[in-house]
Amino acid sequence: MGVTHHLALWSPDLPRRLRVEATRSPGQPIRTARIGDDASGRSLADVLPPGYELRRLAVDDAPALAAAYSRNRGHLAPWDPRRTEEFFSEAGQRKDTEAKLASAGLGLQDPWLLVHGDAVVGRVNLNNIVRGVFQNASLGYWVDHEHTAKGLATAAVGFALRRAVELGLHRVEAGTLVDNVASRAVLRRCGFEQYGAAAGYLFIAGAWQDHLLFQRILHDRPAGAAAP
Repeated sequence: MGVTHHLALWSPDLPRRLRVEATRSPGQPIRTARIGDDASGRSLADVLPPGYELRRLAVDDAPALAAAYSRNRGHLAPWDPRRTEEFFSEAGQRKDTEAKLASAGLGLQDPWLLVHGDAVVGRVNLNNIVRGVFQNASLGYWVDHEHTAKGLATAAVGFALRRAVELGLHRVEAGTLVDNVASRAVLRRCGFEQYGAAAGYLFIAGAWQDHLLFQRILHDRPAGAAAP
């Protein structure tokens, strides 16, 4: 899919609701940079199209999440584990959200929503955060089938990289199914490099499936050092 990019600086002081504004004037040249950083080491993220926002997950998002997953049930089925019927209900999403927020409270993940008006139209998460000598997280994201081809996945991944730097992480990893060409393009656009492949890596859509493995090294500071 084709995606047009504009880059903007992200503040380290992030409110729960966040709106991104363009910082490039018409005619101003676009600098060449990987999404997620610039030449001076400051993190960058893509500018979201008008009307879209990234905000922190909250318990009261359960109804909108249930609607989003129901609306995208077929769209996400090839890339997700098989879901129970409860998962698509408000009660199921409340239970899932509470579990994610409890995990976030322990510093194990960083969950965010992509919203358009009152609707949830995507997610981006840093999962499985490990500290110590690893300082690593796993990236997960998806975009509503009615909102693809707008650069939203690239923007969300760029945002997650900015968050990872702020959290003092050194590395972010991601895996894609072998035939998920669009997701691989997003990762490469955001500076990820493929470092391997794994047979039967995850149980997705009812089967153990092969994955391609990607990573993005964020900086070379000592372990645990947050962004300056």
